[in-house]
Amino acid sequence: MIKRHLAYFSGWSLCLLLGLESFCFAATYRVEPLEEAAPRTGLAPEISKLLLPVGSRVIRGKKTTYCDLWLVKSWSVKTGFQATAEVLYPFQPGQLVGVARFSRKGAGYRDQDISKGVYTLRYAQQPMDGSHVGTSLTRDFLLLVRAEDDQLAESLAEEELSTQSSEAAESSHPLMLSMQRPLTPVATTPALRHNDEHDWWILSLAGELKAGDEQSRLRIELVIVGQANE
Repeated sequence: MIKRHLAYFSGWSLCLLLGLESFCFAATYRVEPLEEAAPRTGLAPEISKLLLPVGSRVIRGKKTTYCDLWLVKSWSVKTGFQATAEVLYPFQPGQLVGVARFSRKGAGYRDQDISKGVYTLRYAQQPMDGSHVGTSLTRDFLLLVRAEDDQLAESLAEEELSTQSSEAAESSHPLMLSMQRPLTPVATTPALRHNDEHDWWILSLAGELKAGDEQSRLRIELVIVGQANE
């Protein structure tokens, strides 16, 4: 018994000595295709009919479901979009990108609690004002709104979206997921990678994009687990 305790404390001491306590106990995540439609309960019919019939499931550890996501069948955007260093994606602020279901409590990019439930995911751009300077290299985010509070398929006004997302967070700040620039080629989507520098789990998804008469595939990436380094 004494030897067992010594072995435990020796291992724990080693973790502390190396500054690796987060590594020793860090959870791992994976993603797999989900052959299941988005839930109808609480989700507006106008929104449900826009979603793909299949989704993606993010799993914590061996089998614990963290969240499920469904994308819109086709994203309509304006023609002529050119990505910049600050704005990566062609969506319009307030545009519906997809839906997420959290089976248990999660956390947003600002470490705000995401309560168990179903949420719409709408595109937003970080404001260019003094209170946001230096908080993110890019301005692309997905804001979460409780599904029962979001009943219309069309884009929401930026102020309304910010208010409803803040209500979902029960905070003065919107509940958000950070979108990232796709850097690493992936053979198939969904895919999940770990960013060691920030301790982020970045989810890669792909959907249909329609810009005028042109159709193409657009890959998006978002921090599904991990917080801002503030």
